[in-house]
Amino acid sequence: MRWSNLLALCALALLIAAPAGLPIFAMTLLTELVILGLFAMSLDLMVGYTRLVSFGHAAAYGFGAYAAGNLLLKTSTPLPFAILLAALLTGIVALAIGWVCTLAKGVSFSMLTLAFAQLFYAIAFKWTSVTGGSDGLAGIPRNPGPIGLTFLSTKAGFYYFALACLVGAYFFCRALVSSPFGAVLRGIRENEAKTVALGFNTRLYKIAVVAIAYALGGLAGALYASFAGFANTELLFWLLSGQVLIMVMVGGSGTLIGPILGAAFFMTLEHQLSSYTEAWALFFGLVFIAFVLFAPQGIWGLARSWFQRAMPVTAEFPVAQREQVERRG
Repeated sequence: MRWSNLLALCALALLIAAPAGLPIFAMTLLTELVILGLFAMSLDLMVGYTRLVSFGHAAAYGFGAYAAGNLLLKTSTPLPFAILLAALLTGIVALAIGWVCTLAKGVSFSMLTLAFAQLFYAIAFKWTSVTGGSDGLAGIPRNPGPIGLTFLSTKAGFYYFALACLVGAYFFCRALVSSPFGAVLRGIRENEAKTVALGFNTRLYKIAVVAIAYALGGLAGALYASFAGFANTELLFWLLSGQVLIMVMVGGSGTLIGPILGAAFFMTLEHQLSSYTEAWALFFGLVFIAFVLFAPQGIWGLARSWFQRAMPVTAEFPVAQREQVERRG
């Protein structure tokens, strides 16, 4: 078994066992971490695998949150179905966003994604009958529905549901990037002109990956809205788009698991620094600059480098021992 798979299994075992030993406040932070990890991983499909840098990924998070909030407040849709429907609606809307944004490339693409996020932000302020305006949507319930999913109303039950969404999304993304579709995405990342020369319609692939990334981002937003019980315009603000992009870069883009680690690092550092100073963002900015300059591969990249240096020593020892025995013989 590869060391990365073993490490992932150990981490998953710890996450599954966490509700048994953590206090309520720690469980709240851990649930937020799982949701943010899903959000960051969704952006990695665009940034890490296709080199489509989005400055407006908060649009997916906020849209998913508002969609789930309205479904849960105004209908009796059970919580899991409301969250999945919100993710699906976000993906459908993202098809239009992707169609427009992929008309441009590079920085122009990034600025268009930011423009859409700010457009959604402005709509959320004005469309009070749907979004609640500046007050947002409050009192979002976790409808058990006719099938009686009451365990989702507990902290542990919802945590396991969010964790299942994260794990399921991870395996889905892993299968996606390992498929021929993922190979085309990597081709676009490395050299789009050559990929076009091979006969692929790269724009359609980019629209598809935008829609998938936004759907997963909407899934994270829907989870957050039902977990926190509210959704407001801050979930669409450009600051959140910047934060999730930092999570991807710090954790290690193009790895899927790296952005999850980046989200954990961001939340932990924010919580620790904010307890000492209100200017925590300044110090985190310095940490981010240090990563960009000295560890552009991110946390997961650093971990892989360390294990690759350590593993050959243990792997070569049996070979050397066998050669010594053969010489004696």
